[in-house]
Amino acid sequence: MPNSLALKVRMAARALGRAGLVHAYGHCSARLDAESFVVCPSKPLSMVKVGEICPLVSAFGPLPSGILGEVRIHQQIYAAHPRVGGVVRFMSPNMMALAALGRVPRMRHGFGTYFAPAVGFWDNIQLVRDDEKARGVLAALGDGAAVMMRGNGAVVAGTSLEEAVMLAWYLEDMCRIELAALSAGLAETAPQIGADAAAQRATLSGGIVERMWDFLTQSDPEYSHETPFVSERT
Repeated sequence: MPNSLALKVRMAARALGRAGLVHAYGHCSARLDAESFVVCPSKPLSMVKVGEICPLVSAFGPLPSGILGEVRIHQQIYAAHPRVGGVVRFMSPNMMALAALGRVPRMRHGFGTYFAPAVGFWDNIQLVRDDEKARGVLAALGDGAAVMMRGNGAVVAGTSLEEAVMLAWYLEDMCRIELAALSAGLAETAPQIGADAAAQRATLSGGIVERMWDFLTQSDPEYSHETPFVSERT
């Protein structure tokens, strides 16, 4: 397994913790190849140590011993979507509040356009610890970038782990805006962004992903300007 990929997973884990996107629970992973991915250690992400081993998991078949049950969601996404290179399962404050209300945020600002046409919703409060539920989450995700689970957090999928981390931050901010609209009584009347404008706005050019990655990982003990940005694959 390339050391740079495990390094990215460790950095992503700690970044999610520092940003308040996870707490005791949450996990992240990065694709290695068509049949396998690297997942973070089974512990609170802010506690992942420098150089700690990140397990290799098959995208098909039973989970190895010691791997968190909800990593089945990662398996289902990698198996179904070859384009996906990184997955983040997280439980940030505003997103959790909105998910508990049974709502998904609407496209109202630039960060929201990256989830067009809409954020998916899995209307089930149970933990996803069997393949049947994991397939249900996958179906709710569809071809989108995110799925929220009622009262149980969210999952985002990006073309790289760096992009997935960015999308987790974006979804939390999208939910912050939606809760503000609800609090102001403007949820039904405030402006929304249409499909054409969203497609134009949701660009990845101009270092969009790279700058967010640097912002979230700058204080990481393994951060280096020499660290390759794009997740290494075989």
